[in-house]
Amino acid sequence: MLLTGCSQGNATRSGAKKIPELEVLTLKAHDVTIPRDYICEINGVEYVEIHARVQGYLEDIFVDEGQVVKKGQPLFRISSNTYTEMVTKAEAALQRSIAEAKTKSLEVDRIRLMVGKNVISKTELEVAAAQKEAAESAVREAKAVLENARINLNYTFIRAPFDGILDRIPFKKGSLINSGTLLTSVSNIQDVFAYFQISEPEYLRLLGKETKRRQFKKEHQTVSLVLADGSTYPYEGKIETLAGDFDQETGSIAVRARFPNPDHTLKHGSTGKVLLHKTWQDALLVPQESTFAIQDKSYVYVLDEHNVARVRNFSALARYENYFVVTGLRKGDRIITEGLQQLRDGVPIKPRQHLVDTVRLTRS
Repeated sequence: MLLTGCSQGNATRSGAKKIPELEVLTLKAHDVTIPRDYICEINGVEYVEIHARVQGYLEDIFVDEGQVVKKGQPLFRISSNTYTEMVTKAEAALQRSIAEAKTKSLEVDRIRLMVGKNVISKTELEVAAAQKEAAESAVREAKAVLENARINLNYTFIRAPFDGILDRIPFKKGSLINSGTLLTSVSNIQDVFAYFQISEPEYLRLLGKETKRRQFKKEHQTVSLVLADGSTYPYEGKIETLAGDFDQETGSIAVRARFPNPDHTLKHGSTGKVLLHKTWQDALLVPQESTFAIQDKSYVYVLDEHNVARVRNFSALARYENYFVVTGLRKGDRIITEGLQQLRDGVPIKPRQHLVDTVRLTRS
């Protein structure tokens, strides 16, 4: 009996040594804000391509590429001799038409008196009246020709449509310019628009309770911008509007945000990422390294009151850096954060408190 007792005691001590000591994290509730980024295209609030409206030689270029211009400032001048001559001819033609119409009007008055005295028939009066109407129509036509000639002459002198910055100027002084030729473009980038796409579920999540008004919740109206080099743009933007319909091919809808651009850092046509911030209140955060997947479901090992590992399923609501925002677990649950490959459901362990038991989410 003594030998049997000693043998059982040694077996117990041997079994105790086999119980693994693993780190355990106690789940706590946190209020966290997680950004979601969307690739965006940046456009100036005003952007116009300046095309030549008439043909001619580029006689003068008053500005340079990348120059800041004011509304109405001269940009280009196209040779105008041909169009000046057209205006002169149109003015002369108008004067002839006016004189002809006046002659026909006097002729009608003269014939009307003769008809009143029964000198000539009414048919002559009707013919004269028709000739007068034709002459008056010719006057209107001549005025239209003159107006068109003046417009073409004005097109030879090109001015800035608004305050902005010039793009590249592909032609040099003396180049032959055809009607429709792109001379340059002007963009107003004092403010810029950032266009990005969101899915229909995200669209519904971001809307407020009154979805008929199609307005975002206040917490989502302010957005941030990450530039192409990974740096954060120093000014915050605001969501202004969204498209009227979803894209049938992608299932997404376009959103427009406005950002101030006082330093002209952002240019028309540049790209970046818009950050929308989602706040989770009383969220449970699980480190990704403490989870494992079987088929399409996610699991963790949770310790029960007897320090026995139990497999527990959970659903990930969001991911940020090395953590999941989860549902399906409870505040105060103790999850095992290491040695998952050797664990099995129902295995007892010796818990060791996780070194960092308070989770902080920060963006580098």
